[in-house]
Amino acid sequence: MKRVFAIFAIALSLGGCASMMSSAVTGLTANLSAAILNQDDPELVRIGAPSYLLLLDSFVEGSPDNPEILAAAATLYATYGAIFAEDELRAAKLTSRARRYSLKAMCETYAPACAWPDASYDEFVATLDGVGARHADFLYTYGFASLAFLKAHSSDWNSLAELPRIEALFTHYLNISGDAVNGSVYTFMGILLTFRPPALGGEPERAREFFEKAIALTDGHDLNVKVEFARGYAKLLYDRELHDRLLNEVIAADPYQDGFILTNVMAQEEAATLLAEADDYF
Repeated sequence: MKRVFAIFAIALSLGGCASMMSSAVTGLTANLSAAILNQDDPELVRIGAPSYLLLLDSFVEGSPDNPEILAAAATLYATYGAIFAEDELRAAKLTSRARRYSLKAMCETYAPACAWPDASYDEFVATLDGVGARHADFLYTYGFASLAFLKAHSSDWNSLAELPRIEALFTHYLNISGDAVNGSVYTFMGILLTFRPPALGGEPERAREFFEKAIALTDGHDLNVKVEFARGYAKLLYDRELHDRLLNEVIAADPYQDGFILTNVMAQEEAATLLAEADDYF
């Protein structure tokens, strides 16, 4: 803990140089993210992470127009709000801040993005044509924060109306990111396409392709993909056999895979819960 605060102290003493500060913050965020993802105690992360949210807020206060710092703060806020928020209202607040930060980061690097909140679907999609590879990371962050926001506001049908926009965003991201693609997008696409039943626009078979691609891309090390596959696709189609097979594979797997330990431990807990509730659903 002291070492982490020392790094922040060094960053704070950089004399206001935005590029150096940005490098220090994003480097710290990357290291912090790696440490969190390799932590096998979710409760420790839940208790400890809010301190870093406030510290990142302080960096945003100092450099409110720095897209790297804004994106770093957005990522941690979205992650915490989606995974660890204790109630719906708190999740909504945290993910709303994440979305604001991510939109500001996108706006600073691509001016047409500033109008996204008030744009129609067609206007939004038209502006995506100007988003190139150099914007890919910021586009991903905005998409991730938006998905976390929609998850926290899933009871609001007005929010769910945004699903096609986020799908278009991630589709464009896949088109421009090339070899630098963040494989989590395949899981996100699977989730997006199973938020709704087929009668209301859901596309479960396309979702299955994305889930299977995400599993292949991580060699099955990311157990959360199989949980979302079971929850989103198998339950939607009442496929009990697939549902139980996927979840039993999660429980039987070794969670200690570099970069996935935290989410794997949580995935195994969720898999056990879903299996215990399966008789009531199917």
